[in-house]
Amino acid sequence: MKTSDFDYKLPIELIAQTPAEPRDHSRLMVLNRADGSIEHHHFFEIVNFLKSGDVLVFNDSRVIPARLKGRREDGGKAEILLLRYLEDKLWEALVKPARQIKLGDKIRILANGKQRWFEIEIIGKGEEGLRVIRFSDEMPLERLGEVPLPPYIHTPLSDLERYQTVYARVKGSVAAPTAGLHFTPELLDKVRAKGVELVFVTLHVGLDSFRPVRVEEPSQHPVHREYCELNEDVATKLTTAKEEGRRIICVGTTAVRTLEQAALSTGKAQSLKPFKGWASLLILPSHSFRLVDVLITNFHLPRSTLLMLVSAFAGKELIDHAYQEAIRLGYRFYSFGDCMLIV
Repeated sequence: MKTSDFDYKLPIELIAQTPAEPRDHSRLMVLNRADGSIEHHHFFEIVNFLKSGDVLVFNDSRVIPARLKGRREDGGKAEILLLRYLEDKLWEALVKPARQIKLGDKIRILANGKQRWFEIEIIGKGEEGLRVIRFSDEMPLERLGEVPLPPYIHTPLSDLERYQTVYARVKGSVAAPTAGLHFTPELLDKVRAKGVELVFVTLHVGLDSFRPVRVEEPSQHPVHREYCELNEDVATKLTTAKEEGRRIICVGTTAVRTLEQAALSTGKAQSLKPFKGWASLLILPSHSFRLVDVLITNFHLPRSTLLMLVSAFAGKELIDHAYQEAIRLGYRFYSFGDCMLIV
């Protein structure tokens, strides 16, 4: 398949600019891979599709204030989007305007309008046009930066916690794992009460959330590495669930990538081991899933690796049909949009 096979036209008015209120009142499209059927519900009804013994896998990464605005030495404006922590004071980042900022240049960031400046030096080149930057001092991100909303969202968000999942705890993402935005604490309690087990992995969302696939051969797309962790307790619970024939349900593509990367590292899903490292697995329609039985996911951008992953899981023909149905029925798309349950 070619990248152009994953293109589609979306009316601009279907790009959700604000989240649903309450969180769990977004729409839910239910796709059945066995018979190709499609049902329409609301997200709070998802508990009706869960069974006692199911294991729900969530990504507990928290979005950091990764967008920094400052001034170059010549007085011009500069913007930095932190993408990946390397070590103390060192990050890999997108820097704008890229053509006017060279190695050795310094950028000054003012902490929340206060008098203290933080200096950032461009010290190296990273992957795919990124830059390696070094902070002059320990960086109080909460006072320096802004939470970076996706570029297709133009409406200011009055409550930035609405771009965090209710269970987010490990700081490190530059974009939210959006499938989890639909869950409320009350809905999670109902899920637990049904006998569903909840486990948490961590994957810090990076550049691929913003980058379309520009090459026509998807396998040639340079995948940005994203750090992830799956601890021993979770590995044991997932291994036991597989052995007992219970369903593993991933909340979002980031949870899928974490599990499939861990399974690849282990060599076999039947004895999953803890994993801590970089997820660089590009999941295309030829992929054979080792762990995931059910997927909860939002509607993704055209020509994106996320749409390719979902097509690999559900089958491209079914996803194409589902997306056209969603457009016809006015579903809301992307980060603040509606959701899909693929069983």
